[in-house]
Amino acid sequence: MAQPQRALVTGIGGFTGQYVAVSLHREGYAVFGAGLRASAGEVTPPPSRHFELDLLDPDAVNRVVREVQPDVVIHLAGVSFVGEPDATAFYSVHVIGTRHLLSALARMPRAPHCVLLASSANVYGNVDSGPLGEEAPPQPANDYAVSKLAMEQMARLWTDRLPIVIVRPFNYTGVGQPQRFLVPKIVDHFRRGEAAIELGNLDVARDFSDVRSVAGAYLRLLQCCPAGKTFNICSGKAHSLEQVLGMMEDIAGYRIEVRVNPDLVRSGEVKRLLGNRARLDAEIGSTEWIPLRETLRWMLRTDVPG
Repeated sequence: MAQPQRALVTGIGGFTGQYVAVSLHREGYAVFGAGLRASAGEVTPPPSRHFELDLLDPDAVNRVVREVQPDVVIHLAGVSFVGEPDATAFYSVHVIGTRHLLSALARMPRAPHCVLLASSANVYGNVDSGPLGEEAPPQPANDYAVSKLAMEQMARLWTDRLPIVIVRPFNYTGVGQPQRFLVPKIVDHFRRGEAAIELGNLDVARDFSDVRSVAGAYLRLLQCCPAGKTFNICSGKAHSLEQVLGMMEDIAGYRIEVRVNPDLVRSGEVKRLLGNRARLDAEIGSTEWIPLRETLRWMLRTDVPG
């Protein structure tokens, strides 16, 4: 009987990692997780071995890779919150930590079938035109985006030894995402029946996806592994903050007062991000993307403990 393929997921305890782990498990992979710690959320990863791992410790990274001997790797570990005040963390984790991982994978007796690295659509920066294809010149507008672009460039040094696929996810959300992110914060206010909400930048529009759609796209890219290519992961539709609030008001059945809190306004905020996923669809086939309204309804009706 053939042994299941071994999948190593860094950042498995995070928001995205939990959904990716479930998708891999359903496809029959033996899932191994690595990260600093798991987060409390609605989705629990399927049974797998979890390694406490600091990517900035190269010896520890080498030990985990040698023990797991992964057939496929999904590298999700990183600093996910763009508003993180410590800019140093972006560069150390995204660039140095990723380099440690790639170095360890390149030392394996047999290279993995596919290594998927999660970058970010934030590398495109503030661009008035759209939708953005992968060929659009990067114009990162904050340290988070600069660090992700630096990670992409560094990873290209390993493409002769590893089958690397880079993904640039646009904004996505779902049950279990921390409330410091915009959409979960909005949903939580409606769940609690709040009369008002304080927000920061109001003049923003985003290409929002459902985390379940994103996890499915990652899985299909792993399976076909178009090594050396970069893919937008997006819905192809932009929604303004006003539209998101309007959807929630329709779903919840009441209007909410919006107040701008200057302390929540971020400089360097990307105003509008809209992606083109034609390259992704050409590679993995056209897939039905879960509409944002359905995602919001799912989030409102699913209470996350803690």
